[in-house]
Amino acid sequence: MLDSLGGKAALVTGAGQGIGRAIAVEMARQGASAVAVADRNAQTAALTAELVRAAGAKSEVIVCDLRVRDDIEMMVTRAAERFDGLDVLVNNAGVIESTVTTDHDRAVDSLSEEVWDAVYEVNLKAVWLTTKFAAPYLRRSRRGPSIVNAASVSGLTGFPNAPAYGVTKAGVIHLTKVTAVDLAPVRCNCFCPGVIDTPLAQDFFAAAEDRDARERELTAPQLVDRLGRPEEVARLACFLASDSAAFITGAAYVIDGGALAWRGVRG
Repeated sequence: MLDSLGGKAALVTGAGQGIGRAIAVEMARQGASAVAVADRNAQTAALTAELVRAAGAKSEVIVCDLRVRDDIEMMVTRAAERFDGLDVLVNNAGVIESTVTTDHDRAVDSLSEEVWDAVYEVNLKAVWLTTKFAAPYLRRSRRGPSIVNAASVSGLTGFPNAPAYGVTKAGVIHLTKVTAVDLAPVRCNCFCPGVIDTPLAQDFFAAAEDRDARERELTAPQLVDRLGRPEEVARLACFLASDSAAFITGAAYVIDGGALAWRGVRG
C-alpha cells in the first residue's frame, strides 16, 4: 500500500460509482485514514464504503442530493464531525444532459431551462456550495489540506448537444483557480477527463441513436485507442490531493488519451 495520503480524512461526492468510486477506493489504498462516501444512491454508496473499508480506511455513507443546499451543508458537517476534521474534498459528482432528459435534441437553442438548471445545480453550484461549507474545516487542517474538482475536456472545447455540461465544466475550471486564490494555502486543482468508461459515459452512449457510432466519434480523436479507465483518473486525483503535489495549485490537468493534443482524427 502507498502512503501518499497518509492520515488524511476525505470527502468524495458522487462516489457511488464510476470515477468517484475509484477515487474513494484509491484514497484508502494510498493511506487515507477515512473517506466519506457521498452519493444520492444509498445502495451504491454503501458498496463503495465496503470497498473503502476493505482497502484499509474508515468510511461513512452520506446520502445527499446536491441540488438541495441543506443536504450539502449536512454532508460536509457530518463528514467533518465523523472524522474529527476534513483534509481533502473531492468535488466529483456530475451529470450530463442525457442523464436528465430523453430528448435527443439538446442543442443550445433547444435545450429546456429545466435541464439546464439541473446540470448547472449539480455540476457547478454544488461544487461552489460544497467548497464554501468545507472551507472552515480545510483551513483548520494541518495535514496538507486540498480540494480536487472534476472538470472535463468539455470545459476546454465544444461538443454538440451538451451546452450546459460544457459550460458548467468550464466554470469548474475557473472556480478551481479562484478557489486556489481565495483559500490559499489550501490548495485547489482539477482534472479534466476525456472519454472514461463510467456509467455516465455509457448512459451518454446509450442516449444516441447509434450507440457504437457515438463511442467511435468520441474516441476517434484520441491518440490512445480505447476508453479511459476510472482507476487511471483516480490515480491522478489522488496525486493532486497528496503532499506530493504540495507546490501545485490552481491548475487543470487533462487526462484524455491525447485527444486535445492535436486536431486530427484517427482513420
